[in-house]
Amino acid sequence: MESSPLPLVKAFLPKVPLIGRTAFSHTLGFSEHSKHWDLKTELIVNVLRSFIVDSPPTPVSRVQKLSLRDPGIKGRIWVSRFTTPKPEENDIRQALFEAIQECNEPGEVRDKETGETTIKNYTEPELIPVEAEWTGYRAGATKQSVELKISEDQKYKEMMREVTSPTTILYFHGGAYYLMDPASHRPTTKKLARLTKGRCFSVRYRLAPQNPFPVALLDALVSYFSLLYPPPGSFHEAVKPEHIVFSGDSAGGNLSLVLLQTLLSLRRQNRKVNWNGEAREVPLPAAVAVSSPWLDITHSSPSCDTNGRFDYLPPSTKHPEGMEYPPCSIWPTSPPRKNLYAEDAALCHPLVSPLVAKSWEGSCPLYIETGEELLTDEDKHVAMQAAKQGVKVVFEQYETMPHCFAMVIADLPASRKFFNSWAAFITMATTNPEEIETKGTVVTPKTLKETEVDVLTLSTFTEEEVMKRMKERVKQMSGKQPDPMSKL
Repeated sequence: MESSPLPLVKAFLPKVPLIGRTAFSHTLGFSEHSKHWDLKTELIVNVLRSFIVDSPPTPVSRVQKLSLRDPGIKGRIWVSRFTTPKPEENDIRQALFEAIQECNEPGEVRDKETGETTIKNYTEPELIPVEAEWTGYRAGATKQSVELKISEDQKYKEMMREVTSPTTILYFHGGAYYLMDPASHRPTTKKLARLTKGRCFSVRYRLAPQNPFPVALLDALVSYFSLLYPPPGSFHEAVKPEHIVFSGDSAGGNLSLVLLQTLLSLRRQNRKVNWNGEAREVPLPAAVAVSSPWLDITHSSPSCDTNGRFDYLPPSTKHPEGMEYPPCSIWPTSPPRKNLYAEDAALCHPLVSPLVAKSWEGSCPLYIETGEELLTDEDKHVAMQAAKQGVKVVFEQYETMPHCFAMVIADLPASRKFFNSWAAFITMATTNPEEIETKGTVVTPKTLKETEVDVLTLSTFTEEEVMKRMKERVKQMSGKQPDPMSKL
């Protein structure tokens, strides 16, 4: 980790005029956002937008490397690193492939010889050991406390002395599937552990573009089974599924929900999984609770344009053919593709973009939070579709707030309110699940005023409209005519 502040100073020096203009405009009330945000929020969003949207594209390998720097462990946090060993059998890998096949849209890709529909254009990933971090709140420490020089197993035992709830959060970090790491999300997992009085198991899943779909999903599935059925050498005892909640932000929210869809598919097939010598059941977790989940990898929803003024992410109109990155050691891939995470023809698959998942029937309860951001439309649509199919859904929207605002601007009253709501849902799911009821709320960040909304009418789009937009967007990005079989 670099200790010199020079790179940071060099990065921010060109932003000084922007900071000055923002402060002047906000203070005098000329800014559109001065009535919604405080000055700090507007400064942070404008500076982030200038780095992400307005700066020249940065090679994928460079920005990925920067995002993986470990800041170290300090303060009121326990971190115990653990690597789930590769399972003895290959069956969990085969089960995932069967789920991908079962979730295909009829007619999506047709095999010319057999006539069967399948997704052929993804590389079948290999099973490898999966790294993760157990995270807990270290109440007896101070902000200056350093990591103890003891074994990882002993750190886990020390952490468990402070865990008083059965809640185990299986956490998947955000970062568009190609950035960041459990280390970058320790502030979030620490906060969730403190508020729930439980623990987090934060997964270091393999990143794209080196490891495209379905690699991260395989790592997530292995991680879930390792909680349920601990392999030899595990620090933890078997965790009951009713004590596990899948959680994540952005791409991690996507991974949480596609993992749930994978489990629903395997359960529809009455599929057991051979795992370290035994045929294991495939239970559902207690719940899934996600923040600003990225549910449409194609960025085809109208809010990807219309909400750009509230977000720091690049609107789809800024890159109509998809994001372009300078060539580097890991991009473009060979053979090349337009999307960092998945092959073009897989982008509309439900285990890539759960916006188009056909069935949420039988799901555990869901908590979906969003801002007034690029992803709002897709988050609303999935919440509504699941609720219409009988799933208990708690939906929260924070007006005018950008993507993952509570992690980016942590000291806002609205950020504290969101974390409390997030943790309260997780706690209820693992202790009093019968109390969860479908509910929709819109929050005004400045006043924290809550307005109830009907989850069953959150979205006006039909499934046909959603799929049509996504396919048109893929066509636009790929520069190819759609497969004529895709209309069947």
